[in-house]
Amino acid sequence: MLSVALVACSTSKKQPTLEDECLYSSQQTQFTFWSNAAEQMEVLIYNDANDANDEQTVALTKGENDFWQAAVKGDLAGKFYTVRSFQNGEWAPESPGIFAKAVSINGQRAAIIDLKTTNPEGWDSDVRPIMADPTDIVVYETHLRDFTMSPYSGVINKGKFLGLTEEKPLSYLKNLGITHLQILPMFDYGSIDETALENNRYNWGYDPVNYNVPEGGYSTNPADPAARIREAKQMIQALHANGIRVVMDVVYNHTFDAMGCALGRVVPQYFYRLNEDGTYANGSGCGNETASDHEMMRQFMVQSVCYWAREYHIDGFRFDLMGIHDQETMRQIRAALDKIDPTILTYGEGWAAMAPAYPYDSLAMKQWTYLMPRVGAFSDDIRNALIGSPFDHERGFASGNANGRSMAMIGLIGCPEWSGEPYQHVSYITCHDNYCLRDRIEVSAKKETEATKIRMNKLAQTAVLVSQGMPFLYGGEELFRTKQGIDNSYQSPDSINIIPWENKREYYDLFEYYKQMIAIRRAHKGFRLGTAALVKEHVGFLMTDNPQLIIYSIKDLEGIDTAKSLIVLLNGGAKLAEAEVDEGTYTVLAHDGQADVQGLGEIQGGKVVVEPYSATILAEK
Repeated sequence: MLSVALVACSTSKKQPTLEDECLYSSQQTQFTFWSNAAEQMEVLIYNDANDANDEQTVALTKGENDFWQAAVKGDLAGKFYTVRSFQNGEWAPESPGIFAKAVSINGQRAAIIDLKTTNPEGWDSDVRPIMADPTDIVVYETHLRDFTMSPYSGVINKGKFLGLTEEKPLSYLKNLGITHLQILPMFDYGSIDETALENNRYNWGYDPVNYNVPEGGYSTNPADPAARIREAKQMIQALHANGIRVVMDVVYNHTFDAMGCALGRVVPQYFYRLNEDGTYANGSGCGNETASDHEMMRQFMVQSVCYWAREYHIDGFRFDLMGIHDQETMRQIRAALDKIDPTILTYGEGWAAMAPAYPYDSLAMKQWTYLMPRVGAFSDDIRNALIGSPFDHERGFASGNANGRSMAMIGLIGCPEWSGEPYQHVSYITCHDNYCLRDRIEVSAKKETEATKIRMNKLAQTAVLVSQGMPFLYGGEELFRTKQGIDNSYQSPDSINIIPWENKREYYDLFEYYKQMIAIRRAHKGFRLGTAALVKEHVGFLMTDNPQLIIYSIKDLEGIDTAKSLIVLLNGGAKLAEAEVDEGTYTVLAHDGQADVQGLGEIQGGKVVVEPYSATILAEK
């Protein structure tokens, strides 16, 4: 190991930031790290990712605001580095730094590369698909393996970023009509050994290691630091070319472990919340929780999402256990993204796994969503009302429980008591967590026929797709997927998690219903009015004595919609339901488990019969 002193500190007057960790040019590489605890810091530069000894050790000089810097002359492209700090009388273990942008296999060392060389052909011309209004959004969630691993998928690059550049999956998503694809964690995570991908281990990826680098297991060559970056960009570019925006599932609320990751090694404990006894708080249920309220953790989160938005053209962020973060951090993230592109989407889980070590009324919990403008939250209210809570086996409104009726009605208008604006209300009934829809219906309505269960599936998703909130669909529900009754499949094999593409023929009617309902939503502005004021002005519910019938009315739509009014009748019961609608000529958009954006026919006002477990949707001409 050679210790070198021929290193000049940066003379730049620019205030350093965490994102500046490794700034490469062919003349020199500028290193910048932050630590308020280090007595000394140094960078170790390696010729190869596997070298036992470093080529040179570079001492860092402490500057303002606890930033440590050094500029190393020469072209270092292709080399690797780690950083370590001296504190409390000893050197901490090496780490790739907290803002590594390229890494070796399994993320052990950071790589020095010219990021411009990772841009695929045409990257400079890549643009976000047009998104005129946030109410246009329909989100579809998937995991890269789920979507591509099936032998029936037609995908060549199974389980890889490149799998989502291929024609079959792209045409499927485009045909379905969704606007945003939310991908489960695609950053570098710890549970997959990238040197042994042939073992075919599965994990959702909610165990962050390097937040600002794509996961190597999704690359065709995880040993090449540039490959994972280039291939992630190719995937995003291909989705954009097909009119689909990309949402990244981000997990800033905890790390894979506290002491073994970069956040814990560079500055022990600072980036985490602690209990009074000095142990790690555990609002995540994963052993630790990060401290977004600490200045540099907040800066890290803000800069990280902005980095993904700029470098990778990411179009949105879904925040895992957002309720662990503080409200001010979420507001600052929103403000920073607005400077890049105000159409970038932000939403998350407005809860935590356990009680965070921070004042509850300052956290980004669901009930405080209205205090975080243009940040959305998942609505467990509409979920529980329509299909029942995931924590019991009770039915919901869509599967025959009239007790869910009132909350389902509140969910249809976007739960204004907490959402602020309706597009902040993420309307959903299933996601990767808990049972998928088929399995949830199975555990609560086991004795019903498959045909009835499919009717319940359609009814629940109809409510989601006509609600004033932002609709969110879990990938594969349109194919009647099952996870064989497993409600937490985070490390179950592909046989449990894959989307069953072979189901499309058997359940084509279900797929077509989803497709048509998405088209109906996008064709009728009345289902996505966009503001609480417009919802209050135009939306109401017609009276009925039937506790298992909802009559959802959107009226006076001249100048807003092609229809004068829209009426949605949702029958959550096992018997026919009848209702009276005003006189007029109505196009029937959906009835008895069928839907067509062009219409199934016309009726005149008067008595309307709604089949069991189904929706009837009328558009007044």
